[in-house]
Amino acid sequence: MAARQQRPVTAGHRAPGSIPPPPSPGPAPTATGAVLGGWALLVPVKAFASAKVRLARALSQDQRTALARSLATRVIAAGGGMTVAVVCDDRQVASWARDSGALVIWEPGRGLNGAVQVGLARLVEAGVQRVVVAHADLPLVTDLRWVAAFPGITLVPDRRGDGTNVIGVPARCPFTFSYGPGSFSRHRSEAARLGVPVRTVYNSPLGWDVDEPADLPALSR
Repeated sequence: MAARQQRPVTAGHRAPGSIPPPPSPGPAPTATGAVLGGWALLVPVKAFASAKVRLARALSQDQRTALARSLATRVIAAGGGMTVAVVCDDRQVASWARDSGALVIWEPGRGLNGAVQVGLARLVEAGVQRVVVAHADLPLVTDLRWVAAFPGITLVPDRRGDGTNVIGVPARCPFTFSYGPGSFSRHRSEAARLGVPVRTVYNSPLGWDVDEPADLPALSR
């Protein structure tokens, strides 16, 4: 049974219990020439076959591939009425994203930070006003629209307070992404440097991701 989305505990702000639907995203999906506007969900997705290698002690290759695809499908479904864009450099992922109704941003060889930065720039060019960047392995995600409703920057750290599972930014905000170990601290410093309102959301279901065998029990919640 899917987990019920709990109200997150925030620093300085409370996530709204309900939000109005986002503005109409306009025509999609095409990676070039789209005119979008409104809100968008940007999801970086690596090749399913090479994802979740740290789960090799608990899952077979086929199981890890299926898990990565299932989790990514859940995340993009949580975009609700937002435009959903997948930034990737794998043809299988690109095909899956198109079949799922997502816009594909093809950016090979950039790494996670470069792919997200360029993906955001592409959405800005298409007229998007606010962007939610979410990792593709959030088993308890149900709806990400509330992240985009905050006018400043929203940071959702992982449950260990180390990584950053979800970030919401004004699309034209010159935010520099810095994923990797300790990214939450760096992203918090970057938000402070920009001097815009910041909402940090702790104890959220979005803090759960799936990287290690110890994370697998979250899948049954």
